[in-house]
Amino acid sequence: MVEPPRDSAIQGIQGIFGRPYIDLEPYLDLSALDEIHEEICLGLTQVPIDYTGGSHRAMGIMPPSRVAEALADYGEVIRGLSDEDFLTFQHLSDDPSAIDASARDALEFGEEREIPLSRRQMLWLKFRHGVYFPWKVYVELIPNRTWSDKSRSEGKDFTRLARSFFPRTIAHVKRLPFSSIGRCNIMGLEANDHGTVHRDGEGMHGEGGEGGQREPDHFITLCPAGNKRLFLWDEQARRKTPVAGRAYWFNDHDYHGVEADPFFRYSLRVDGTFAPGFIEALRRDNGARPALPPSPPSAARAPRDAEETAA
Repeated sequence: MVEPPRDSAIQGIQGIFGRPYIDLEPYLDLSALDEIHEEICLGLTQVPIDYTGGSHRAMGIMPPSRVAEALADYGEVIRGLSDEDFLTFQHLSDDPSAIDASARDALEFGEEREIPLSRRQMLWLKFRHGVYFPWKVYVELIPNRTWSDKSRSEGKDFTRLARSFFPRTIAHVKRLPFSSIGRCNIMGLEANDHGTVHRDGEGMHGEGGEGGQREPDHFITLCPAGNKRLFLWDEQARRKTPVAGRAYWFNDHDYHGVEADPFFRYSLRVDGTFAPGFIEALRRDNGARPALPPSPPSAARAPRDAEETAA
């Protein structure tokens, strides 16, 4: 089922400080990225790998012109399962008792939802029902339960597995210019897969207007290999803007996706709150106006790639 277009979905690129995105390479020491790349590639062979994405259309966060690219969406597939197939889906859960089949119409499944999908459920949805999961490599170094908490650091830390297999990566993340870190993950796409175009919220409306945010969420995306072709999508102009570089910040309330390539690609995303000196330097260098008072965290639900997030 294709979501009908909404007026709010017909948007151009809002960007950051008047730019489509901010190239962070001039602001960061990236000398360790080659070493980190080696560590991540080896570490991914040693840790459990999860999926993310796969329900952007059902979540209503795709641009109207590109909703067909999502192919089979797991939110739509789960809603359309027969009673017999739903029982199979239930039995594949990590906790089948948490799913009340008699109340299935009221339940929400998947990322950032009430009931997460198990690895077995995702594989069954892929094998049996053709669901397309764009990011088939997803590893949480700092787990985060809900999208609205991704910038908060309270009660969070790097996992034991992350400390065991990604120590150099963690050391580098801790040196990034954040005053607090609430989320850190590795997101990868298999060869020939594309990242479906989506946005991670309802977008900004003016300067902190009703339903919007005053400033894009703070995060840094690192692409150690420099080969992940992220782009921003202007739904009004139907045009892509490539995002170049090995370190960048973009407004994840803008539509964005990843081009397909015949090889594996990944990035490391770190969410939190930028250190005051860092964000002020970005504002100054890009001719932005002084900071507005902090806005409350966005409550919009969004995918864990929310690059995205991603992405």
